[in-house]
Amino acid sequence: MEKAKSIDHVLRATWQAIAKIYNEQASKHDITMAVAMVLLNIEYENGTPSTSLGPSMGMEATSLSRILKNMEERGFIYRERNPDDGRSVYIKLTKLGIEKREVSKSSVNQFNKAIREIISEEKINHFFEVTETVNRLINQKAIFKNE
Repeated sequence: MEKAKSIDHVLRATWQAIAKIYNEQASKHDITMAVAMVLLNIEYENGTPSTSLGPSMGMEATSLSRILKNMEERGFIYRERNPDDGRSVYIKLTKLGIEKREVSKSSVNQFNKAIREIISEEKINHFFEVTETVNRLINQKAIFKNE
């Protein structure tokens, strides 16, 4: 099969291109795409339980832990004990974290707007249908059934 016709190759190459432009944009604001992604996944007003951040982003706990430590050191977030359960911790945004979150949100909106100006809503809906089906097949372990 030609690389250009391999679904996984096209998805990977496209994601790498997107990650590159997001990292270039993020670096203008002294952050990375990974930090921006975490900022966007922290609930703005009440914070987010640290245990739910990784799964919501598809990120391993060790990678997330390293990013959170860095973000805390840089003053983007702080940790606050859950008043209802002292064992859990909420990740909350600082004023600087909120500013960086807004920059990240603006970049994501700008990316989506640029794509939507060129690609029809019908084609975008088809794209979402395809990616949802791929994810469903992967989650159902339906790709490599006989191994």
